[in-house]
Amino acid sequence: ALNVSCSKKAALENPIEGSWEDIENAATGTTVNFYMWGGDTRINKWVDEYAAPRLKEEYNMKLNRVSMNAEDFVNKLISEKSAAKENGSIDLLWINGENFYTTKENGLLYGPFAEKLPNYQKYIKQDAPENQLDFGYPIEGYEVPYGRAQMVFVYDSEKTPVPPKNFAELESFIKNNPGKFTYPAPPDFTGSAFIRNMMYMTTGGYDQYMNIEPEAVQGKASGLWSFLNEIKPYLWREGTTYPATIGQLDTMFADGEVLMSMTYMPIKPSGDILKGLYPKGTKTFVLEEGTISNTHFLAIPQNASNKAGAMAAANMLMSFDAQLSKLDPNNWGDLPVFDTTKLSTEEKAALAALDLGSATLSQEEMGKYRSPEIPAKLIPVIEALWTEFIVKE
Repeated sequence: ALNVSCSKKAALENPIEGSWEDIENAATGTTVNFYMWGGDTRINKWVDEYAAPRLKEEYNMKLNRVSMNAEDFVNKLISEKSAAKENGSIDLLWINGENFYTTKENGLLYGPFAEKLPNYQKYIKQDAPENQLDFGYPIEGYEVPYGRAQMVFVYDSEKTPVPPKNFAELESFIKNNPGKFTYPAPPDFTGSAFIRNMMYMTTGGYDQYMNIEPEAVQGKASGLWSFLNEIKPYLWREGTTYPATIGQLDTMFADGEVLMSMTYMPIKPSGDILKGLYPKGTKTFVLEEGTISNTHFLAIPQNASNKAGAMAAANMLMSFDAQLSKLDPNNWGDLPVFDTTKLSTEEKAALAALDLGSATLSQEEMGKYRSPEIPAKLIPVIEALWTEFIVKE
């Protein structure tokens, strides 16, 4: 009996060294404090009504959702580290991009733990770039994929029977429909992604941005500012002002004030039709040159009090059943992280049977036109240059 408790203690302190069975034993009956962005009621509801009961059933575990903006929990980790707090308040984090870069660079994360999780081995294509790099920054097993996002444009097929299929057609559309197109001002997440997407298209693709220093961006991006200034007079309110948030743009689209919106959550428009927010004819499209996509992840702080519980929870959240439930537009509408070639026949059938809604493109269509995110450290630079070259022009 002594050995069991010793191994359970070891699994609690440094689960990477234990077996998966040790980790599950150590996780059983514990509480996991899951810190995550809480700005979407559907997502919160899914975590509370799907994920928490599953963990209760499998491990008699309590999943305690703590809603907080990512930059706030990053600051919390930094202050806990400077106070040398060994038993931290956060066990599991929902994270990506700049926040992953900051936490990993500052030694705030526990790992590498990814390889230890059975569902990471079973369902994830480990050598895919999106599972190796997070906004251009090496992951090295310090986080595991939780969901995917891809930029799509939103339109009403009743008003726009044939949407643009490439960059040139999008530009023509904007000029032929004056006042009926705009984008949110950065630092709005979606508005900023739209600008990066246009940057790829006006300056010769994304490869050149993957390994450059922030000060080199200005020299490469002149084509972007030319394009954005050229379309400015044709935008809503002639580009004198921009919606502050994507929520504002969505409302303008729903009210018919503009002909298009955009979203980094490609299944959300179908959910918005179901909720009666969007016209029934709403559809989505991507551009042939590609639209930006990213993956969001789960990580464990270096000072997490319950690392074994966090690993068991992260493993469950990568399971096929959890990913399928999360994909349902009625629940969340978040793209799954599994590699479809790794699914069983039954799993493939269950995936095919799920109705993703009338506005959603197929996984194949989106996958064919997917561009990677830019390195996180370049984003603040692009946003500052936008203010300088577009707002002040």
